[in-house]
Amino acid sequence: MESQVFVRSPDLGLPTRSLTLSPDVTLRRLKLAFLPPTLDHGSLYFDLGGRLLQDFSTLASAGVVPGSSALLTLRFRLRGGGGDGGATGAESRDCYLNMYAVKKPDKVDPNETRLSKWTTCSLSGEPLAPPVVVDRLGNLFNKEALVEALIHKKIPKEFGHIRGLKDMIQIHLSPNPSAANSETKFECPITGLEFNGKYGFFVLRGCGHALSVKALKEVKTSACLVCHKEFSDSDKLVINGTAEEVAALRERMEEGRGKPKERKEKKIGGCLSGSKHAGDGDSGILENGRKDRGAKRFKAVDMLPANATKEVYASIFTSSKKSDFKETYSCRSLPLGRN
Repeated sequence: MESQVFVRSPDLGLPTRSLTLSPDVTLRRLKLAFLPPTLDHGSLYFDLGGRLLQDFSTLASAGVVPGSSALLTLRFRLRGGGGDGGATGAESRDCYLNMYAVKKPDKVDPNETRLSKWTTCSLSGEPLAPPVVVDRLGNLFNKEALVEALIHKKIPKEFGHIRGLKDMIQIHLSPNPSAANSETKFECPITGLEFNGKYGFFVLRGCGHALSVKALKEVKTSACLVCHKEFSDSDKLVINGTAEEVAALRERMEEGRGKPKERKEKKIGGCLSGSKHAGDGDSGILENGRKDRGAKRFKAVDMLPANATKEVYASIFTSSKKSDFKETYSCRSLPLGRN
């Protein structure tokens, strides 16, 4: 039983044709009968309901039921994309996978990093709010957050140089009147420069006032421009300085911590040497600080005052005569029963 087949080719612009064919007719034969001989038959294929049909397939094997009708579409074959000797797309897929294989670091806005360093606590990340302190390396903290971390021993390793309240300097920040329209709510009380990291700032160790570098450079003075307290160059501590400035501050901090230790070692060494209590005679103390067992023991009578009786002077410190009488708790050399 034959089937009615409708063949159309929108890509070639040919009209739709109706053919009555036997089920064992191959699609190749149909293509040769339908197309002109000058056209490359290999560049076209038949499509049945969106399904690509091979040229060696018969109508029956392609799904055309005998005695029924079917619509076949003749389309141009697209070169490339795999299966025809062209590009398979594997190269682009591999590049795509490699692109996302390693997660790229998120881009950080340097302006946000700078502003965060000058407007938030280095420990808690919260906005700076008085009382504010600065450590010996110029880092800014909310005092409450730093003290709490010290109490609970939760200081991060990067701030391990902070050991107590002596390593903090309370800083006085001047409020910015136009804080609502500004990046920060603090400013230099002399020049009005904003406390946002665009300008350098010093904190004076003696009074704790934060002044811009420009203010201290333009006004040549050795007194604070706010409270008029005297200061020296060593009292100026740079806030959030560069790597070189922080290294210089760290070196100064370690030198300051090393001096008391040296004085303490010197004092202990002097006591061990026995030079403080050493007399003209043998002190009985060796160089390593240990007592010489063979040395002569100190006796009170060796320091006998002038015109003093040896026996009487020795009785002040201990009993000078051996006796059968026992001493009472409150009286020395007094026999029991005679008081």
